[in-house]
Amino acid sequence: MASPETLTETSDAARTLHRVFGYDSFRGGQQEIIEHVVAGGDALVLMPTGGGKSLCYQIPALVRKGVGVVVSPLIALMQDQVDALRDLGVRAGFLNSTQDFDERRLVEQEFLAGELDLLYLAPERLRVESTLNLLDRGTIALFAIDEAHCVSQWGHDFRPDYLGLSELHERWPDVPRIALTATATKATHAEIATRLNLKDAKHFVASFDRPNIQYRIEPKNEPKKQLLELLRTEHKGDAGIVYCLSRASVEKTAEFLTANGITALPYHAGLDARTRAEHQARFLREEGLVVVATIAFGMGIDKPDVRFVAHLDLPKSVEGYYQETGRAGRDGLPSTAWLAYGLQDVVQQRKMIDTSEGDDAHRRRLATHLDAMLALCETVECRRVQLLAYFGQESTPCGNCDTCLTPPESWDGTVPAQKLLSAVFRLQRERRQKFGAGQIIDILLGKKTSKVIQHDHDSLTVFGIGTELTEPEWRGVVRQLLAQRLIGVEGDYGTLVLTDASAGVLRKEREVRLRREPERVAKARAAKAARPAPVELSAEAAPVFERLRAWRAAQAKEQGVPPYVIFHDKTLRQIATESPKTLAELGTVSGVGESKLAKYGQQILDTLGGQGS
Repeated sequence: MASPETLTETSDAARTLHRVFGYDSFRGGQQEIIEHVVAGGDALVLMPTGGGKSLCYQIPALVRKGVGVVVSPLIALMQDQVDALRDLGVRAGFLNSTQDFDERRLVEQEFLAGELDLLYLAPERLRVESTLNLLDRGTIALFAIDEAHCVSQWGHDFRPDYLGLSELHERWPDVPRIALTATATKATHAEIATRLNLKDAKHFVASFDRPNIQYRIEPKNEPKKQLLELLRTEHKGDAGIVYCLSRASVEKTAEFLTANGITALPYHAGLDARTRAEHQARFLREEGLVVVATIAFGMGIDKPDVRFVAHLDLPKSVEGYYQETGRAGRDGLPSTAWLAYGLQDVVQQRKMIDTSEGDDAHRRRLATHLDAMLALCETVECRRVQLLAYFGQESTPCGNCDTCLTPPESWDGTVPAQKLLSAVFRLQRERRQKFGAGQIIDILLGKKTSKVIQHDHDSLTVFGIGTELTEPEWRGVVRQLLAQRLIGVEGDYGTLVLTDASAGVLRKEREVRLRREPERVAKARAAKAARPAPVELSAEAAPVFERLRAWRAAQAKEQGVPPYVIFHDKTLRQIATESPKTLAELGTVSGVGESKLAKYGQQILDTLGGQGS
């Protein structure tokens, strides 16, 4: 293993990074954050998924005296997190509701005896007096509050149990705290600082750019078939997550994929806890599995090789979308974030906001979130620029999203907008009637359907005045007018109504710019061609990599842990390419720390056919 003297930084933190985790240098702003917390300072860290947030509290916990207490809502994943740390030689444990009395008592004894480096707790445990008393009796190195956006009611994943975490500072004023999140707008950021009593903490904001993820959004046209095409042509055999809005949609999509030869498991709150846990465990441990889920799935998933995240329904907020798409490509290799989006999504989301519980301020917050998400979907500019701008970060066009690869046109849609608004006006004001988009479009296209004839809509002056556009094009116009709030939607049937902004368009006082979708086939081909492939292994290294993967799979099965807990693909690829002949050479590979070298080194050399030393 390379000696610590070869490192540019020889602090305790850098030596721990090298010895335990097998890395020679910190990434991004990790070093500054770690040294600040090691010195006893409070920190609020905003860093993207896959950016190395966990090291920002794990290393200080190992360097400082005492136990690092990690507050995390991810009960279902704590076992895997602890297993991964123990495999690195870190003394880790957890306390949560899944354990019986004897298991909890053992962890408590380890804590009090100073035999733990890290202790993971669910936030609700800190509302139990016995837990607080336990912590009082031990030595705490730091408090890490993971998924800190859960404290924000402005954010997308509010958890009431997080509100009590502000009391940590009052009870243990000398213990440093580090709060971490992968998504936060300025409003969420400010609320986290206030609610966790971190106003005096040092704030660290990393770039939210994930350049290895290709963002693509396309109009819905039989979305399940569109998804199947994506998986067959671009992600055959890859692990991925598909998000749907409803439980029924999750079940149907999982069945559809399975019937078409893709192993897919459903995950939603309607399934019993045992089934959910089993499906999550299979996703983490098996290669190439697809999970179809509601947003209940995936928070904190540390699986590095998720190659795609697909949305079959419009997410409610940019924060939620970013958090969910961030579960792809944590290993830094090329990945896809794909979203199918249509008129009905907008109608459905607006209706959900209008009927949601809470006061007007709450509904306004939801509407603000949705408006930002719609703006991302309808932009003619670079998706990545728009996405990062939402989080207050400037960037330049990425060249690797759909709008960069096949730029959409912006066209003057003022006249079509006037025609559509006129049709709504005639029905609403003259006939005292309200209808959904389908009926309005039939009127504009001059279709004499039974419903048009029944309501005598073929006698309207606007009947047949919109034949210059096709039905799909008109649906795009309606969708974009809804996104721009130039038309509204109300009621259980999603009827279209005029808004205050409609008048300016009808009076020719306002121009309406609309997005024209490029040819979808061309876009898909361009996207596939533009995605950089992982560096291909040589003819000699490829079979070695497969042997290493087979060895890793056997180890993972024997230990009952996900394969990536043993080693990431990235590390195995480097081993296969460099083909180390001795333990010393193997120790220079990134991701091979002291514990893993001692535990697996000789087995790897045997697998390679090399000689130990």
